[in-house]
Amino acid sequence: MDVVTLTPHLESLAAFIQASPSSFHAVAEVARQLTEAGFSELPEFDAWPTDAGKRFIRRDGSIVAWIQPESATVVTPFRIVGSHTDSPGFKLKPKPTTTSHGWIQAGVEVYGGPLFNSWLDRELEFAGRLVFADGTTELVRTGPFLRFPQLAVHLDRGVNSEGLALDPQKHLNPVIATGPVDSADVVGYLAGLVDREGADVSGYDIVVADTAQPAVFGLRGEFFASGRLDNLSSVHSSLVAFLALPDELAEIAVLAAFDHEEVGSETRSGASGTVLSDVLVRISGGLGASEADRLRAFANSWCLSADAGHAVHPNHPEKHDPANRPIVGGGPLLKINANQRYATDAFGAAEWARACGRAGVEYQEFVSNNAIPCGSTIGPLTATRLGIRTVDVGIALLSMHSAREMCGATDPDSFTKAIGSFLLRE
Repeated sequence: MDVVTLTPHLESLAAFIQASPSSFHAVAEVARQLTEAGFSELPEFDAWPTDAGKRFIRRDGSIVAWIQPESATVVTPFRIVGSHTDSPGFKLKPKPTTTSHGWIQAGVEVYGGPLFNSWLDRELEFAGRLVFADGTTELVRTGPFLRFPQLAVHLDRGVNSEGLALDPQKHLNPVIATGPVDSADVVGYLAGLVDREGADVSGYDIVVADTAQPAVFGLRGEFFASGRLDNLSSVHSSLVAFLALPDELAEIAVLAAFDHEEVGSETRSGASGTVLSDVLVRISGGLGASEADRLRAFANSWCLSADAGHAVHPNHPEKHDPANRPIVGGGPLLKINANQRYATDAFGAAEWARACGRAGVEYQEFVSNNAIPCGSTIGPLTATRLGIRTVDVGIALLSMHSAREMCGATDPDSFTKAIGSFLLRE
């Protein structure tokens, strides 16, 4: 059988994921690519230029970029694509260095809704930001550093027949070394990565990330597996599509990638916060718009909420809607929920159909089984906060919220084309 290789698009996605073990690293990588493409970063506390241009701001683990064309007026609509930079997993606790029976361990807290068992017996890393007493901030990552060891089958004879039960406080304490507790210092080690002292660290946001490389696999190389596909796949597709846009547009194009979606979005850098509305209001104000003008622009604007959805599982088909069964490789999803856990309505469905049609991309509809509660996205939050019509879309995944998820190898590229078509409305 031929060796399966990554396509250029998947190479780009794989590189993006590997550069983004935390939301802060993801924002740094997006900012790097925007800067290389000629975008200017604006501090939020400065006055902003009001002329046409390509610009972006960062707020913690979120980033918002925009292209303001020369033709923009006080009522020019916004064309927005939104995603999120965080993924479910674990976050480092205060006083993290502990010991148990000769093992040195790190205290971590569950972040969001990870599949616990998928994190076992993997070489994992710590990654995130350190804030020092002098107010400076540094991004750090350890590379392979920790592991959640599973109990051997000889000591848990019923595990394969009765199931694995994990208490997150008792059983999810990763090992990092052996010896007495005073021989190791997790925070000191992280500070040492940037030539600082642990005593200088005043705060940190450090998460656990899988270190395994993304890979293409399958009989015909039709699958792609990686950590953090939810939702770095959407961040990457949005970024690639956004960077391909021309300078002169009929609308103001906006890229928004939020933090904290996996824990409810109710933070200053989440979709329920003000980061996107702050940017849109300041752009509108720079154009000289009144509040009525801005509301007119919002009324004619669109937001695409880009987040992954579920592919039908071949071993658990009863968990899915019997008629709507997306498969990996079948094209991006249009996500629908009667209770508005997704923001798609009939107008949104038609808008997505037009975008995919222009791009030459087939898409699939996703709706949940009536007996299984539906998750949600940034879509309803953005629509509620701004009053902008929003449609929820994504690519189909298996093993969502696992330490390692999978999608169709062609889906990220198709999704990128569809997003580009949406942003470049004719």
